[in-house]
Formats: sequence, C-alpha cells, structure tokens
Amino acid sequence: MQNNAERNQQLLETLMKQLSPADQKRVEALLSDKKACQQILNSPEAQKLMREFMGGK
Repeated sequence: MQNNAERNQQLLETLMKQLSPADQKRVEALLSDKKACQQILNSPEAQKLMREFMGGK
C-alpha cells in the first residue's frame, strides 16, 4: 500500500501534466521557494480552504 507522500507525489505529477509548460515552471518555482509557500499557506483564503477540506467551517 502506498503512503501519503507517494500518493501526494502522484497527485502532483498528474496535476502538473495538465498545465502548460510555462505554468509548470511557475508552479515548480513557487514550490521551491519556502517563503512564498508559507505566505500562500498563511493567507486567509488558503486557511479557509484548508478548514473546508478538513471538514470545518
């Protein structure tokens, strides 16, 4: 059985294949920038989405 990290990696690869090459580069640049990732994850919009995904309101 696959662990979460493997499933997440497969999901990321599947989603990336659906993007244009230019968008793939933008996403890769974003994911490699820890500060930018933190800023996004700490945004009110991202916090709201995470609560909704976890079943909260």
